[in-house]
Amino acid sequence: MEKVREILREGVRVGNEDPRRIIHAFKVGLALVLVSSFYYYQPFGPFTDYFGINAMWAVMTVVVVFEFSVGATLGKGLNRGVATLVAGGLGIGAHQLARLSGATVEPILLVMLVFVQAALSTFVRFFPWVKTKFDYGILIFILTFALISLSGFRDEEIMDLAESRLSTVVIGGVSCVLISIFVCPVWAGQDLHSLLASNFDTLSHFLQDFGDEYFEAREEGGYKVVEKRRKNLERYKSVLDSKSDEEALANFAEWEPPHGKFRFRHPWKQYVAVGALLRQCAYRIDALNSYINSDFQIPMDVKRKLETPLRRMSSESGKSMKEMSISLKKMIKSSSSDIHVSNSQSACKALSTLLKSGILNDVEPLQMISLLTTVSLLIDIVNLTEKISESIHELASAARFKNKMRPMVLYEKSDSGRIGRAIPVESHEDDHVVTVLHDVDKSNNADNSRGDSSPDSCHHHVAIKIVDDNSNHEKHEDGEIHVHTSLLEDVTRNGRLH
Repeated sequence: MEKVREILREGVRVGNEDPRRIIHAFKVGLALVLVSSFYYYQPFGPFTDYFGINAMWAVMTVVVVFEFSVGATLGKGLNRGVATLVAGGLGIGAHQLARLSGATVEPILLVMLVFVQAALSTFVRFFPWVKTKFDYGILIFILTFALISLSGFRDEEIMDLAESRLSTVVIGGVSCVLISIFVCPVWAGQDLHSLLASNFDTLSHFLQDFGDEYFEAREEGGYKVVEKRRKNLERYKSVLDSKSDEEALANFAEWEPPHGKFRFRHPWKQYVAVGALLRQCAYRIDALNSYINSDFQIPMDVKRKLETPLRRMSSESGKSMKEMSISLKKMIKSSSSDIHVSNSQSACKALSTLLKSGILNDVEPLQMISLLTTVSLLIDIVNLTEKISESIHELASAARFKNKMRPMVLYEKSDSGRIGRAIPVESHEDDHVVTVLHDVDKSNNADNSRGDSSPDSCHHHVAIKIVDDNSNHEKHEDGEIHVHTSLLEDVTRNGRLH
């Protein structure tokens, strides 16, 4: 009884993990019921009676072809259908050739043909591109060719066998494909897209929390081991194990028709390339995490010497990945991640300057080795983040992501040292209109007093048009990136400045 309860609990867990699995089980049952009617009830009269016992091939086709996603089902269905057609034609040809050679030579020739076909087909299965997409089709080809060519039927019977076999396979395959597409479809492409975005979020979460975890001390002279750290460990490890899932989903997605936001010939292989870079980053994070949880810990006063640049490097890299995740989820082109990449690189330069100043000269050798290894891993992560950002831009261009700018709040520093701010207001469709509040010199107050402006400040309603999504940015001495106002068109000439 305990075993039954355990099985029930496992079933509930699997269903809760992905409710689509329950729906898929019902879809397979529906497809089996549909094709079984050809054998049991012969709903179309003489047409289905013609198949006879071969109607069971339709049932077998449903069992082996129906997969979880549309792409996997289409791939297997097309493989099975084409392989059955080609092998059936070649099998009939081999059978006819053997019969013409005479009763003595016929069995020898058939055995030789089957041997050559099976050996060549099996060898071709080792080709990587065949193994990836056509392995199932090659298996069906070997089976069908041997079944038809070695059959001892008369000529008219073997033609009936080949025709009914192909027809029943087509019926089973079409039933699977139609139910898979039109009844609660599961798209492999959408799953791959969501998996990649989730991996970005996972690594972003770790990198943004790295500073708090690495520079957090225990109450009693060591390091506090928090539960959140263990969860982070489990989360980023899922990225390390995602290679097989990504490659399988990309392969299935190539079989799928256009759906949702995914057009025909969507660049699914580019998703695999981005995923490979993410795994490289995850391996660095795995090594980085080992230093957080290591028994040999560096004193906190030593770590504090490099805390500021190390925090910025990890935090900015994490923010960059978060922006890339948002861009991927919304399928929009965005240069926001480039700003954080540049900031993380500025932190690397600041760290290099700090190390050259000899700040670690008084640190013990073992402690220095551990600290510099952490520094090296973070620098690798910053460099990989730049490569990932470039690959996301390539993906966005290949997939034709939409150009879209988020509303921007601009800050302008006046001569008096005070900061003005921009407040979004209503605008035309192509413009972003803001109200700019800035300080005015007192020397100009007399002139301004005749207008509606107050003596301390003036309010401008400025229509702003974003010239380019990939805006130029100016890097200030503090290493941060600020939006340059030269990219904005002040349309005062159009009478919009009041």
